[in-house]
Amino acid sequence: MRLKSFAIVAALALSTAVSGCSTIGGQLFTNNYGAMTDAGYQLPRIPIEKVPARYHRQEVRYDTSEKPGTIIVDTQNKFLYFVEGDGMAMRYGIGVGREGFEWHGSAHIALKREWPTWTPPAPMIKRQPELAKFAGGMEPGLKNPLGARAMYLFNKGGDMGYRLHGSPEWFSIGKAMSSGCIRLMNQDIIDLYDRTSVGAKVIVM
Repeated sequence: MRLKSFAIVAALALSTAVSGCSTIGGQLFTNNYGAMTDAGYQLPRIPIEKVPARYHRQEVRYDTSEKPGTIIVDTQNKFLYFVEGDGMAMRYGIGVGREGFEWHGSAHIALKREWPTWTPPAPMIKRQPELAKFAGGMEPGLKNPLGARAMYLFNKGGDMGYRLHGSPEWFSIGKAMSSGCIRLMNQDIIDLYDRTSVGAKVIVM
């Protein structure tokens, strides 16, 4: 049993991100996924016991040269880090782009929206014609693919078309299923949204 515990700790310690690395040593927020009311919407409880513990929101040791408020996305390990400073970060489990939709680079948060409208881009509608009915935008709600919050990524060329957003599909966390956006559980995107400022730097690796 002691060997098994050591192996788990060692595996967590190997999780790395740009110019930094994370280890355990903070607070686990497994109890923060209950049902909640938000802006009149009734978010259901997430069956968090079905989500691997490594993807539960948790504060971890994280050494990086990036300043507090920066978001670092580790697509390989399916983690998003919000840099807090003093060697700590809040870590969230994420879902990432499926094969053919992966990307890496730097961006910044240009816009933030609560309960956003979702408008599928033209290339997505071409791949999935059944989405044409949402070409003018899908109303906010519990089934909206952007979930409870969205933060819009821009670079020097403008809107990248990628978002950090919530998702009703909690079972997709830890997997590569999206069209390039970074998705979090709704309770997690609400927490991250409240911590993040417009203009924040985002590094996707």
